[in-house]
Amino acid sequence: MEYVYAALILHQAGKKVDENGIKKIIESAGIKADDAKIKALISSLEGVDISKTLEEAKNRPVAVAAPAAHAADAGKSAKKEEKEEEKKQEAAEGLSALFG
Repeated sequence: MEYVYAALILHQAGKKVDENGIKKIIESAGIKADDAKIKALISSLEGVDISKTLEEAKNRPVAVAAPAAHAADAGKSAKKEEKEEEKKQEAAEGLSALFG
């Protein structure tokens, strides 16, 4: 991911996104640069209009928080149901002890 970030930094700064620039940014962050990853990134960016791609990404709706909140609610209701089931089981055991 850091290689993509380096490419975005170069693009935002108006610099040419190339192997040398990405390598300098990665190394300045204290990370050992992997030449193969840099070459693969540069290769995958050939012919890509980064500005256009970023603009398109801004316009795409993303719903992340709602499912996370829903998952938390689902976990709470599952625990609640579990406790209710335990209470019913305990009550049944108590009745069986009276009549058993």
